[in-house]
Amino acid sequence: MIDTDIIAQDNDRAAARLKADYDALGAHLDRRGIDIARIKSKVASYGVAIPSWGVGTGGTRFAGFPGPGEPQGIFDKLDDCGVIQQLTRATPSVSLHIPWDKAPASDLNAKAEAVGLSFDAMNSNTFQDQPDQPHSYKFGSLSNTDAATRQQAVDHNIECIELGRQIGSKALTIWVGDGSNFPGQANFTKQFERYLDAAAKVYAALPDDWTLLTEHKMYEPAFYSTVVQDWGTNLLIAQQMGEKAKCLVDLGHHAPNVNIEMIVARLRQFGKLGGFHFNDSKYGDDDLDTGSIDPYRLFLVFNELVEAEADPSFNPMHMLDQSHNVTDPIESLMASAMEVQRAYAQALLVDRDALSGYQDDNDALMATTTLKHGFRTDVEPILAAARVDSGGAIDPIAAYRASGYRKSVAQARPEVSGAGGGIV
Repeated sequence: MIDTDIIAQDNDRAAARLKADYDALGAHLDRRGIDIARIKSKVASYGVAIPSWGVGTGGTRFAGFPGPGEPQGIFDKLDDCGVIQQLTRATPSVSLHIPWDKAPASDLNAKAEAVGLSFDAMNSNTFQDQPDQPHSYKFGSLSNTDAATRQQAVDHNIECIELGRQIGSKALTIWVGDGSNFPGQANFTKQFERYLDAAAKVYAALPDDWTLLTEHKMYEPAFYSTVVQDWGTNLLIAQQMGEKAKCLVDLGHHAPNVNIEMIVARLRQFGKLGGFHFNDSKYGDDDLDTGSIDPYRLFLVFNELVEAEADPSFNPMHMLDQSHNVTDPIESLMASAMEVQRAYAQALLVDRDALSGYQDDNDALMATTTLKHGFRTDVEPILAAARVDSGGAIDPIAAYRASGYRKSVAQARPEVSGAGGGIV
């Protein structure tokens, strides 16, 4: 963790400017009939989960370029995640990926408590062969033509549920790389039937208070067809499984120019929107920092979510899912968490009564202008004030750099090589 004196010193330097900016924004919002304290309170209570794998340097299919202080295992990862939460106060939980993060539940709970975190959804890995598994996932996992391979994938997901139950998780996320690379390689119908049958066995093992989140992806690693390729197929799965099954929306898992906010609205309308993986993309599933390419789209997604807040039973899970190859992953995750909070705050500023009226009157220009009033508002003073009130930093990245945390962990953790080819 970072010395709290460093955070306090950094905050002291910016405190006067923050107060002036916050007061000015408060006066501006008051003229619009908006209570800035209410917005700040809602922002402060919002949290997005950190992916455990996100604190390590990612890579490309050609090479990885690991930086200093790469985490060596789940306990290093939790240390790094604890720093992100300490500074941003926006990331109270961590999502584990098994078997990468496999460890005794008692040790995971103790470490999480020590760094001020809880555990979010569990993630299974049936897209990568493991040394202790007898069957290969080269030709699929839950949809594999081999019954023993399918059962291996089912057993692994049930193992994830059991560990998650012991550490306080309430959800399992399933993503499979199953598909085909050549026309005729697989029978689409039979392949999907095998997936549904295997997924039903995982669903049957869920505790009563758990959610099964299934994730769709248009392509990769299968480049001709993918078993769970879009939100329509994902919705079919959730409807087929039962009440505890819902859809997870990854912002990068769609064709370019797809209207993701409308997908969010449709899934929410029929009670099957279960959660998000927030990131950004330019070309495909790029896993770029959230809000780095299309912050307006992120805002429009949150506009749908704020619209749905009137329903108290609607509570989707929120998680970042990114790959960092040229930045310090901790800095990128902090920046992304703040961007998600920013989109939420901006959506809270939208005049919903006015927007509804313009929509009913078919006044397209004023409807879209009403949305842009929220998006164009600089809500940074609200975000910073919410962090300070919770013990975080006005400028988390500046405080992180001033702390020397990366240099410190680099001295304690062995250097990692990025040599070699293939997916890293």
